[in-house]
Amino acid sequence: MTAEATGENVVQPVRIGLCGLGTVGSGTFNLLRENAEAIAARAQAPLAIVHIGARRDNPACNTAGVRVSRDIFEVVADPEVDVLVELIGGTTVARELVEAAILAGKHVVTANKALIAEHGNELFALAAEHNVAVRYEAAVAGGIPIIKALREGLAGNHIEWLAGIINGTGNFILSEMREHRREFADVLAEAQALGYAEADPTFDVEGIDAAHKLVILASIAFGIPLQFASVYTEGITRLTPQDLDYAEELGYRVKHLGIAKQGPRGVELRVHPTLIPEDRLLANVNGVKNAVLVEGSAVGPTLYYGAGAGGKPTASAVVADLVDLARDLSAGQVSRVPSLSFSNEALRDLPIVPMADVETPWYLRMEAEDRTGVLSRIATIFSDHGISIEALIQKAPAPGQTTVPLIVLTNRAAQGRVDAAVAQIEALDTIEGQVVRIRVEPLDG
Repeated sequence: MTAEATGENVVQPVRIGLCGLGTVGSGTFNLLRENAEAIAARAQAPLAIVHIGARRDNPACNTAGVRVSRDIFEVVADPEVDVLVELIGGTTVARELVEAAILAGKHVVTANKALIAEHGNELFALAAEHNVAVRYEAAVAGGIPIIKALREGLAGNHIEWLAGIINGTGNFILSEMREHRREFADVLAEAQALGYAEADPTFDVEGIDAAHKLVILASIAFGIPLQFASVYTEGITRLTPQDLDYAEELGYRVKHLGIAKQGPRGVELRVHPTLIPEDRLLANVNGVKNAVLVEGSAVGPTLYYGAGAGGKPTASAVVADLVDLARDLSAGQVSRVPSLSFSNEALRDLPIVPMADVETPWYLRMEAEDRTGVLSRIATIFSDHGISIEALIQKAPAPGQTTVPLIVLTNRAAQGRVDAAVAQIEALDTIEGQVVRIRVEPLDG
């Protein structure tokens, strides 16, 4: 006897088209299979993958009984698909795919941080025009539900600032350099061998990946449009084990942070190496883990920590978005929460503070000739630019060396002043090479 004959309500499944069957795609496929019963109970409907678009099969997935196409656009064209899950990456084909899905009236779930950071404003507007949702929890910090925390859990707060270790590759490299006194190039090669870093690691080690994620978090936190081009980005390639050692002598750890702050002059958006007091929680996040510290006006500092990448953690975030979407659809809604937390009408075009005006304390390391008067010349240059010195360490020269390392810790100073002072110092005939500069952030929490 059928359910219809007995008068029972039949809950229709949410039919999913999955594009991309790599690490995250296969993780999503298997998670939906393995936890199908619990997911359906939470979503109030079964979640069924009915069509897969992938260039090749993945032996980690048993796709028997599921339609598989080599042309991912066949998934968009399939009338049986309600929701498109985009896990192919990139910003060209992925953008075309997502736009096609929206125009076809299909909801979208994506893990593509570059796509959201660079084209999210247009995609969200298009989705609103066609009454569909675009969800992207998996785009930032893997399995850590930081987007849901900002959009929903902290909705009653004025977010004052946030700072995060949001690239596991860079954090792994800095952790290994500090703990085992290894050189950057050596650890990078290991990260590539372990699969933590791509063959071309530029996005990770130069901060571009973190900048994509930061601009998404900042837009949600402060109610501003996405503006990736405005993020100041600096990598970790110039850091040495000595810098990490000197930082520890001063009571700090070096981390590659994404920082967003809202103040009277506007919003700071910056990714760069940072000295953090060693007793802070963020300073003790090591390996490939991610963590985001958020300061809310009511709740104070809250920390979100966990696996920031990988198939299963990121799949967890993808499936969470699918569950939320299924709940909304069962209630006859498209999206309870706006894409960037604030309604489109409430988004503010706040100014981005120029980096020359951003003030922090600074760590500087330089190689100076071991002769009388060098220290006083350097101190005079700092003083001439209105920069006060908090601490100064002069190391003994290594055997056979004629230069000594000088480590300077300054009080708060604008980057423009520091840049001018450093340019003058580097021009001295007693200075060898470039001065290494790292910002210091006395973060709370």
